[in-house]
Amino acid sequence: MMRISVCIATYNGQKFIREQLLSILPQLGQDDEVVVSDDGSTDATMSVISQMGDTRIHVCHNTRHHGFVWNFENALRLASGDVLFLCDQDDIWLPDKVSRVMEALQTCDMVLHDAEIADGEGRGTGILYSASLHRGEGFWSNLWRTRWLGCCMAFRRCVLDYAMPFPRHIVGHDGWISTVGLVRFRYSYLPDVLMLYRRHGANASSASAASDTSLYYKLVQKRLWLMIEISRRLLAKELLK
Repeated sequence: MMRISVCIATYNGQKFIREQLLSILPQLGQDDEVVVSDDGSTDATMSVISQMGDTRIHVCHNTRHHGFVWNFENALRLASGDVLFLCDQDDIWLPDKVSRVMEALQTCDMVLHDAEIADGEGRGTGILYSASLHRGEGFWSNLWRTRWLGCCMAFRRCVLDYAMPFPRHIVGHDGWISTVGLVRFRYSYLPDVLMLYRRHGANASSASAASDTSLYYKLVQKRLWLMIEISRRLLAKELLK
């Protein structure tokens, strides 16, 4: 039986974190865990989590590099499960998310599923996250523009072992992990809508933020760095065999 680690990066998430946890915990077994890495919240996030009273929730504090990418790295670094789910603090998992993803992972190493966009109150809008994305599932299609959204991803530990530690200059944890997975491992895309992806104007993830980087960076430098880091990582892993 594969143990599950749900990895959540929190920062001032008191408004939504309880609802998110309530959508996750009933889907987990007693040997599974939720690893919460907090990046210095100044609101009641930690108090809300503590009041849940569930021993499967393990809270740690990110004292390393700050920001959502490194906060996720901290959670993943401390996770002990065989399967890792990335999870934002403000979404809502649908009741069959874990079972559907775990079923898919019987025949692959990394899974991506679809989500429905929700408003700040958690109401579905009827718009699917995949509606605005390209359909390509392979490495080259996703090098240009990834469709691998972190909160819709889960993967086996073998993928994490290749992806950790994160390179210092990556833009997104999900883009980095999915790139490693697409190059080296078996992957699957599920068209199923398995969560509500809440958009409320204060999201911490890069998917909700307007980019202020130059066109040159987005078109050339970002992808060049990614290719270099992937090559380095794969070569290093092969040399260690």
